[in-house]
Amino acid sequence: MTIQNFSENVLFVDLPAKEPHIGNQLKDLNETVLNKSDCNVVIDFFRVEIINSSSLGNLMILHNLLKEHGHQLILCSVAVMTKYIFTVTGLDKVFNFVDDRSAAVDALQCAEQSKEK
Repeated sequence: MTIQNFSENVLFVDLPAKEPHIGNQLKDLNETVLNKSDCNVVIDFFRVEIINSSSLGNLMILHNLLKEHGHQLILCSVAVMTKYIFTVTGLDKVFNFVDDRSAAVDALQCAEQSKEK
């Protein structure tokens, strides 16, 4: 997993391709967010082939941690098969999906502008 500070309050995360590495990396990310609670997170799924229930659970934990502090979790570049897993579990209604990193930046900027109004 690669974590990049896009700005002082946005982390970009590239997940590894396969389990169990995805789940382990998401646990580490949850710890990072606990220590740095003032950030939004964008997770890029461009390498991810499939996601299991453990990783979905870690994503829910991350989502809730961020939401408690008024921040967002955005998932981008999610493959059709992986997105199907989110849909079947009903989690497509919980998470914010965008096509790519550019769309994630746009979504975060729109959210910030809405907060300012």
